[in-house]
Amino acid sequence: MAVITYKCPNCGGELTFQPTTQKYRCEYCASAFSQEELEKMQPAAGVPGQGEGDRPARGSDGQAAREGVPSGETVWSGMPGQGEADRPARGSDGQAAQAGGREYYCPSCGAQIVTDETTAASFCYYCHNPVVLSGQVSGEFLPDKIIPFAIDQKQATERFLSYVRGKRFVPRAFFDKSQIEKISGVYFPYWMVDLDLEGGLRAEGRNIRVWRSGDTEYTETSVFDVERAGEIHLEDISRNALKKANRKLAERVLPYDAEKMQPFHMGYLSGFLAERRDIEREELEAGVRTEAKDYGERLLVDTVHGYSSVSVRDCRLDFRKENWDYALLPVWTVTYKGKDGKMYYYSMNGQTGNVSGELPIDYKKVGLLGLAVFLAVFLLGLTGGYFL
Repeated sequence: MAVITYKCPNCGGELTFQPTTQKYRCEYCASAFSQEELEKMQPAAGVPGQGEGDRPARGSDGQAAREGVPSGETVWSGMPGQGEADRPARGSDGQAAQAGGREYYCPSCGAQIVTDETTAASFCYYCHNPVVLSGQVSGEFLPDKIIPFAIDQKQATERFLSYVRGKRFVPRAFFDKSQIEKISGVYFPYWMVDLDLEGGLRAEGRNIRVWRSGDTEYTETSVFDVERAGEIHLEDISRNALKKANRKLAERVLPYDAEKMQPFHMGYLSGFLAERRDIEREELEAGVRTEAKDYGERLLVDTVHGYSSVSVRDCRLDFRKENWDYALLPVWTVTYKGKDGKMYYYSMNGQTGNVSGELPIDYKKVGLLGLAVFLAVFLLGLTGGYFL
């Protein structure tokens, strides 16, 4: 599995995607490139101890790659003769990493990168260069679409500070410098579904009229048969595709503007973290279809007007078309372990800025405020008693 980085053609520095400009920028020479320009470039990958320009491209079997590999593209899969997927990940002590780990090598400095099974993009712990683990976003795991980050780290940090400082009882440690530096941009995996349904419903509509004549009250109930039929199109039903506990970071900042969805390109991941899916559509289909039918029935009922009450007798909706897209959605996240040992989080939609969070409470601050209020009330009571 190749570890990919995107190199600046001017100086060889790492290119990262910039949300504010929607371009790729080199941190060394400040060059900027559009998506179209990046697509004309070739990613570079490597292993320890060798520069990309000093060796021929090789496959995971250690032999020279076939002719036809574009100039400038070097594809390596770990050490020659051994692919990452064929060996256990190992930690810095040389021992096998925990079950489910994966081991890669940074193309820039050759350092070992150990990740878990669903990591698709990360950073080298030593040289801090962004890397994309191409095997995690290729083949069956190749995303169809992506919504690129539209909010950069500076903007995300400012919004984080504004949000947290507005909460009176949040511990100071939650927004100190070391905590702010933990803010991370992560692409989370989702299934996006479009559905076409056709069918109809039969219902009973009632109108009730009440009037009085003298001392007598009369009630008239009129019963009507109601039928509705139609075609229903549902777009962008979103389903989380990650089993990890941190999936909640993405779930609570929905929805996204799906009109800004782009065809997937690995370059969008450069400079961010990313997860690949570990939930397949087969696991979600039954739930999505049930929800779609329930919603379709409500839409048909909403077309019925002019009755005091409506009772559905029967509803039949058949699926005519389904389209499932595997997409990556952007989220800015911060996690914080409180003194109570509980993990708290803050997350922000990387496209729209929608915010969600479960923040810790500094009970010392709460106690001091309570004491201050008590003293103020006590002093007012004394003052009032003195003047009386």
